[in-house]
Parts: sequence; C-alpha cells; structure tokens
Amino acid sequence: MSKAPRDGRARRDWGADDSATPVLHVDMDSFFASVELAEDPSLAGRPLVVGGMGTRGVVTSATYEARAAGVHAGMPTGRARALCPAARFVPVRHGVYGEYSRRVMAILGQVTPLVEQVSIDEAFLDVSGSRLRLGPPVRIGRELRRRIRAEVGLPASVGIAATKGVAKIASSHAKPDGLLLVPAGATVDFLHGLPVGALWGVGGRTGQVLEREGIDTVGDLARADVGRLTRLFGPALAHHLHDQAWGIDPRRVTPGRAEKSVGTESTFDVNVSDRAQIEQFILGAAHQCARRLRASGLVAWTVGIKMRDADFHTVTRSTTLAAPTDVGREIARAAAALFAREPMPTGGVRLFGVRAENLQARAGGIAVTLDDDRRPLAAERAMDAVVSRFGGGAIRPASLLGESDGAGETATNGPGSSRGTRMEPTR
Repeated sequence: MSKAPRDGRARRDWGADDSATPVLHVDMDSFFASVELAEDPSLAGRPLVVGGMGTRGVVTSATYEARAAGVHAGMPTGRARALCPAARFVPVRHGVYGEYSRRVMAILGQVTPLVEQVSIDEAFLDVSGSRLRLGPPVRIGRELRRRIRAEVGLPASVGIAATKGVAKIASSHAKPDGLLLVPAGATVDFLHGLPVGALWGVGGRTGQVLEREGIDTVGDLARADVGRLTRLFGPALAHHLHDQAWGIDPRRVTPGRAEKSVGTESTFDVNVSDRAQIEQFILGAAHQCARRLRASGLVAWTVGIKMRDADFHTVTRSTTLAAPTDVGREIARAAAALFAREPMPTGGVRLFGVRAENLQARAGGIAVTLDDDRRPLAAERAMDAVVSRFGGGAIRPASLLGESDGAGETATNGPGSSRGTRMEPTR
C-alpha cells in the first residue's frame, strides 16, 4: 500500500512514444486488501482494512473506500476504526498473499526473464528483448494488466519509462488500476512538477531537511546547487538526488535479486515480563523463518534477535552458526541463547523479533557439521507439506500446542517479500 506523494494535478497523458521506454514497474493496487476481496467477493464495494487486530495493531492495507476516509498504511488500527467505523477489519494472512504474489510473478516471468521483484507486490521488468515477440512496451503493459486481472483476479497499475526510478513514480500516478507512460523526452517535464517526496528514496529525515531548505518540488531540487546539497547530505547522496531530479538513473533491472534476510517480529498487545513467554514466541518465530527459507531454497549462516522495551530502547544481537541452516529448531536454539544473555527489561518487552541472515542457496551445496542429523529437517519438510495443504494452524511444534494464532497481529518478511502479539514484516 503505497504512500508515495502524488500530485493530483499531474497530467495523465504525456504522449504515446514508447520507443525508448523499456522499463515497466508493475505495482499491485492495495495488494493485501485486493486479495481479501478476491477471496471473498461479498466484501466488494465497502471499506476494507487489513491489519493487526490487537490494541497495538497497525494498518497494512486498505481499499480505496477506506482511504477516502483517511485510512493509510502504518496507521494504528484503533485510529482507522475511529476514522472509518463502517469498515470491515480483517487480519493479515501472509500465506495467502504469498501464493497470489507467486501467481502474479509467474505471469511477469512469461514476458521477459528480466524481472526484478522488489517486494511481495511489485516488480520491474526490462522488455527490450520482448518487443519483437510481444510488441511495444505500452502493449505489453496493457496485456499484463489484462492477464493479471483475468488469471489472478487482481488489479495492477503499470508505469512505463526509460528508467527504474521514473517507472516507479509513473506506476504510483497510474493508480488506481491504470497505466501511465512517460516518454523518454518527457521525463524532465514529468518529474519537475512533482513533490520532492515522490523521488524514490526521499523520505524521513531527507524529506524533512529538503522541506526545511525550501526545496518542495523535484524541479526545486534539480535547480539546487550541488555544493549546497553536498553540505546538507554529503557528496554521495547529494549527487544521487540531483541525478534523480534530472531523470538520470543508471540502475538496470536485475533479476534474481538476492535476499539478505528473513525475519518475524512482534509488538505485543501488553508488555511482556515473563521470560518463558518470550522463549515460546522465539520458537514460533524461528519456525516461521525456517519455513520461508525452505520455500525459497535458502539457508542462513546468521541468526539475530531484536528486543524493544517499554521506553522504546531497542537492542539487537546476532550470532554466526557453525553451519548454515533452514531448520526451525536450530534457529530457535540460537535465538534463545542470544536472548538468555540479555537482562529482562524492567518495564517488560514491547517488541521482539527473530531474523535469519547471511543467506545462501541450498542448491549450490552447503557446509554441514560432522554430527549433522537430517531427521529434524525431514520432519519440518513434512510439516511444510501439511501447512501447504491445510493451512498454518494445522500443525506446529508440540510446545506451541494451545497457542492461538489469533491473539495478535502477525507479519513476516523475506523471499517471495508483511495476534497477544503482533508479528510484522521487518524490512
């Protein structure tokens, strides 16, 4: 659910010349909410919000009917309920969204091998080599939107431009459910009328500094002295921002982008002071991480934890394993050992997370210890098959039996890549 600044006055037609615009950015509209509508068409036409159900839940996705009432991603669920009391609120279901994502990406992969998936609901394509077979970029973009709608049942917006950065901005301005071409010759005119926050990567502190300096539009940024920008941001970021403002972006569409980590983190409805409860969460989170690693054919060399206390002080710790793993109980053992070395915060734990990092592909061959026991991996792969067929609640480690999946809000991140607890994607 994008919150990228958009100019409502921005033109929707910049010309029809797509001869020098090989880059497409496909962005699914309100992806999680759209999947929920596809799963239950009776929800269509009314405000729908996907997010955490707990007292500290946050909005992950919302339909445009809910957005019209002021609801947006990252907003506390309680605030969303106050703004849009008529909305239907549903919990996050990452397994379902992951399956829809795979179906969308499979369609994109039939157009070109140059597909760079950047999140669960968006990807770049370079269609330079597809023109002879499928036609010009605009025709390809229209056909992609048609197929995604017909075969997956979801709306998608497509931006078409000469570079990745401009294509991403174009898809944002094509929403909802549209297509926008920015011809190469119109790139500068298109960019310079936009709010500076529309540029990819401008946000948070960078956006605040630019606003303070009176740099409100991309055109303002383009005309700003590079020396001034360097004093504000340092030479690397200054030149990067200035290049983007002029539509200069040498980044290529890179398929098979390596994932750096997978993780699960949880904000608890009530701060937790019981060490055993955190240890139980670690076990469940570790198995979620491991399941995602196995689904992507990856193993992890490093396990990390993240702990935030009642005062929002955050501690992160990590450890490198003797051999890489995709076994949940091994990840849990390493994470629990890290946690055991940390004192329990006086006011309890507000958030806890488990991460598997430093990933490599299992298919390329991996190191193993001399006493390697294959039985736990075989058992967890058997669990994967049950979960795939019957859902996440069908089977779990014995020590987690009786735990409710619905006590808080769950989210994870990783390849492919977002309830008492709220487990969220960590990106």
